[in-house]
Amino acid sequence: MHSKELTGGCACGAVRYAISEPLLEALYCHCTRCQRRTGTAAAPTARVKPGSLTWTKGADNIGKWTPQGGFSKAFCKSCGGQLYSCDPNDPENTIGVRLGTFDGDPGIRPQKRIHVGSAAVWEPIPDDGLPRFEAAP
Repeated sequence: MHSKELTGGCACGAVRYAISEPLLEALYCHCTRCQRRTGTAAAPTARVKPGSLTWTKGADNIGKWTPQGGFSKAFCKSCGGQLYSCDPNDPENTIGVRLGTFDGDPGIRPQKRIHVGSAAVWEPIPDDGLPRFEAAP
């Protein structure tokens, strides 16, 4: 794990963040919502320790979409870059930052695959030895 601050942001640079603590866990989500939101077969995400995420630029440029029965999905209003997801009932304590938004190595790798029951049929899940869960564990 890193002992230094992690930084990252959206594609256009309008939104930036810093994370002061090591990430708690990382995973791949294969749910249909993540597929449609990202245009990819899975969304790699890292869970942030509560209170360690700070928006250093553009917090007012973050939009959110909360699907019925799902986590809120946050994005940059300028470029549409996906930033994070959070539990709408507990947004400060359950935040998952998209691994692709980090400036460098986040110091963690995905440790499991969730929602494999709805995985994309057009891209087989690799045989990487990660635990797989039909839905959320």
